[in-house]
Amino acid sequence: MGNAELHSIHVHPVKAFRGQSPREAVVEPWGLAGDRRWTLIDDGGKVVTQRQQPRLALAAAELLPGGGIRLSAEGREPVNVPVPEPVGTTTLDVFGDKVEAVLADATAHAWCSDYLGAEVRLVHMDDPATRRPVDPDFALPGETVSFADGYPLLVTTLASLKALNSLIAQGDHAHEGPLPMNRFRPNAIVSGTAAWAEDDWSRIAIGEVTFRVARMSGRCVVTTTDQVSAERGKEPLRTLGRHRRFGGQLVFGQNLVPESPGTLRVGDPVIVLE
Repeated sequence: MGNAELHSIHVHPVKAFRGQSPREAVVEPWGLAGDRRWTLIDDGGKVVTQRQQPRLALAAAELLPGGGIRLSAEGREPVNVPVPEPVGTTTLDVFGDKVEAVLADATAHAWCSDYLGAEVRLVHMDDPATRRPVDPDFALPGETVSFADGYPLLVTTLASLKALNSLIAQGDHAHEGPLPMNRFRPNAIVSGTAAWAEDDWSRIAIGEVTFRVARMSGRCVVTTTDQVSAERGKEPLRTLGRHRRFGGQLVFGQNLVPESPGTLRVGDPVIVLE
């Protein structure tokens, strides 16, 4: 594993929207700077993702200086959304967690609702240091996360994707493969490992930053959503169910919690510490 390195970095400013692939990113305790600090909620306060709205794959969000975002989608005027003033919070439901966040402006709600054809509101996590703890079964006291599914960072490897695609090619839905990595929406993609090497990691260093490996990443229906067409298929869940079932979860990738601050850069060496 001596030649493993950081192949690419991915930041998703709004949960479930298309993200960006910068050459470097600052690591904050709750995830990459700017990653999933915004999310959509429905009129009942529940988070809205590609699980309910696959078309979110076709909308893009990019970071603006100061933490605001620019939303865009084909055939629509883009809209710039400033960071809202934290004058008061609204309570939302993130997979059963009650979390406080600040509502964006009415223009942002209107743009997102119009795009989806459903009433939604856009919210911003004003203080990720206090708003949402990581699952206590897999966290240390005080560890928090943004609006990511559960952990600050998700890492995947190119070798495991290649192995998965070769398994898909042997299955009933071979015509759906090979799948690109964006189906899994990782933050960090590593090259130069053996397939499934990440199963055995418990601590790693990427460049100057060390991470605790919290747990394997259980996958959901979002992975079956083509991130270019928003159409759904059967893969990779069909193949993961046959070959990558661990404790009732279909697994691809590892969830990471940063142990130290720093900056990730494409090309950084990846070293397994434990």
